[in-house]
Amino acid sequence: MTQDYDVIVVGFGFAGGVAAIEAHDAGKRVLLVEKNAIPGGISVCSAGGLRIAKDANDAMAYLVATNGGTTPEPVLKVLADGMTTLADYARALCAPVGGTIGLKPNSGNYPLPGYKTFGFAFVEALDGFDVARDYAHVRGAIEGARLFEVVRRNVAKRKIEVKLGTRVERLTKTGDRVTGIVVAGKTIAAKSVVLACGGFEAEPEIQRQHWVLKPVLSAAVDFNTGDGLRMGQAAGAGLWHMWHYHGSYGLKHPDPDYKFGIRVKRLPDWNNAEGLRGDVTMTWILLDQDGHRFMNEYEPYMQDTGHRPFEHYDTSRQKFPRVPAIMLLDADGRARYPISAPTWNDEAVAAKFGKHTPRDLDAAIFAEDETLDAAAARHGIDGAALKRSVDTWNAACDAGNDAAFGRPAGSMLPIRKGPFSTAKVWPVVSNTQGGLPHDREQRVLDPYGAPIPGLYVAGELGSVFGHLYLSGGNIAESFVGGRIAGRNAAA
Repeated sequence: MTQDYDVIVVGFGFAGGVAAIEAHDAGKRVLLVEKNAIPGGISVCSAGGLRIAKDANDAMAYLVATNGGTTPEPVLKVLADGMTTLADYARALCAPVGGTIGLKPNSGNYPLPGYKTFGFAFVEALDGFDVARDYAHVRGAIEGARLFEVVRRNVAKRKIEVKLGTRVERLTKTGDRVTGIVVAGKTIAAKSVVLACGGFEAEPEIQRQHWVLKPVLSAAVDFNTGDGLRMGQAAGAGLWHMWHYHGSYGLKHPDPDYKFGIRVKRLPDWNNAEGLRGDVTMTWILLDQDGHRFMNEYEPYMQDTGHRPFEHYDTSRQKFPRVPAIMLLDADGRARYPISAPTWNDEAVAAKFGKHTPRDLDAAIFAEDETLDAAAARHGIDGAALKRSVDTWNAACDAGNDAAFGRPAGSMLPIRKGPFSTAKVWPVVSNTQGGLPHDREQRVLDPYGAPIPGLYVAGELGSVFGHLYLSGGNIAESFVGGRIAGRNAAA
């Protein structure tokens, strides 16, 4: 087998693009392979905020506290250190392609040791970039699209060879060493391979084997089907924290052509030390299939942990009584703002639904009934139980205290005025955290903790987050880990 390339990078999102840039800049011949016809993965529809830190020790303390012993501390230390220089690296990528970086303070999601050290870096402007024109297939935050475009332009500027629409089937090995990839039955050889091909948001079989909840809807993509997991395992890799995913709860469109779950409106995160911003109101409550409220609908970081209360399994009835749950709000709540907050990276969905506003989506999803009895009957819920839940909720709103579940007082809105709107609510996965374990050099490890020669990992496929997520953390580790994987694969 001849060495066709020095480094092959599988997956062209943030992590894969950065790994390819670093390997190229180390003087190596690089091939970047992406199975989709358009690059970007889930990166392009992310919020686009790079998690940065002022102090590495504080960042390390926070990461240790939030990972619950699931990730080796030397690996966390690399990420903590990398966050302190990440803004400078982003500026270096932006400068030659017409981008500028902005900074904003933003504490960690929980008041744990070191949480105040964090902030965000983001691309605040990019010359010649029109998101509606250049990323018409994407619905998400403009900052995420800008950040990916910066990476894409850097790859193009270096004339790195890119093969789009090219699915990698397997890794090849010579002895213990990974020595290439298989595409369409043919081998492409390399000295090292970096797997940066995402997680398993759209792979129900892997989810069934590792997650309690079933089903969980993908928030944005249908192409992350666990390819990297299978390739890594076939090459001898272990696994870590496969149970953990970044997710919340959301809605399902009645049209089957809309393939994804629709996350609910993103309200500001809060933590117990600083409280909720004073002008934020959540307009809904959630009820289980028996008409009982069962959770704090507005947890501190609901975009990460909002799905977890859905995991209760009733063994006496052999069912998940909260899947689907029922969202309930009244006329005043419905009027305040749209509930649907769609994201996608999908040409077909964009073609059919791209002109639909969040209000349009709400109109297709929510049912309206003049009375609570009618709303209960629509969903097969006991009317008396639903009324008791609403009465209890309204009393809590009047008292300014959700004694049952601890929802922030300022977010509470009573449900009194018809018509009443309802919709089924499902757990939703934005991106997975479980994947291939690695050391501080991004080398993939076997089940005994030994590195697999020639194989590296970056991005969500090797995510370090194994208990609580840090908002923007996957983006940060895509850049920090991508740099390390690219450099070490080149070495």
